[in-house]
Amino acid sequence: MKGKKFQRFIKRIFDIVVSLIVLLVFLPVWIIVSVLIKATSKGPVFFLQERPGLNKQIFKVYKFRTMKPGSDNMIKGQEVMKDDDRVTAIGKLLRRTKIDEIPQVLNVLKGEMSLVGPRPERIASLADYDDEISKRLNMSPGMTGLAQVSGNIYLSLEDRYKFDVYYVEKFSIWLDLRIILRTVGVVLLGEDRYVNKCLVDINHGGKEVAATKEETAEK
Repeated sequence: MKGKKFQRFIKRIFDIVVSLIVLLVFLPVWIIVSVLIKATSKGPVFFLQERPGLNKQIFKVYKFRTMKPGSDNMIKGQEVMKDDDRVTAIGKLLRRTKIDEIPQVLNVLKGEMSLVGPRPERIASLADYDDEISKRLNMSPGMTGLAQVSGNIYLSLEDRYKFDVYYVEKFSIWLDLRIILRTVGVVLLGEDRYVNKCLVDINHGGKEVAATKEETAEK
């Protein structure tokens, strides 16, 4: 237990340091992206939406707006795919490169999110949570996570939940580092490249897949 608490402390320090670096380094990108969003579509630069975080605490998640105004009404569990006509032209690029997620470093600095953790879902999803799925709320939601680097939009909602619960139960700094490393690959190569290439096998007791060398080679 003490080991886990220490690792969570290190995780928080890491979150703050990396988020500050990203905030400063990507400041020119923030400006450019903001101008492009305003120039290519009507609506605000940022998309804010309430999401449940650690222990169901509600907070507003920040993202660059990638969809047309009024397009945020979605069917529960249905992801926005590449050819979704609700996504703006610049929004497709932002989603593909994950740049739309960068403003969430503000959520991380505020302690509402972490760099790595279960993705924050819509509040309406809480109605379907059972005791097992609710475990994903025992850690702060993340900008990236185990499900996001294991197929993400190509996974079923049930499997995404399984990855999230596994992460919460098996959390370690080492697992976080592996997820961050894989996230770099997802940004560079695309989510579809990692379909059926999971870091853990959730169908066989959560056994970790020894794919570190393979991932490094791909990058």
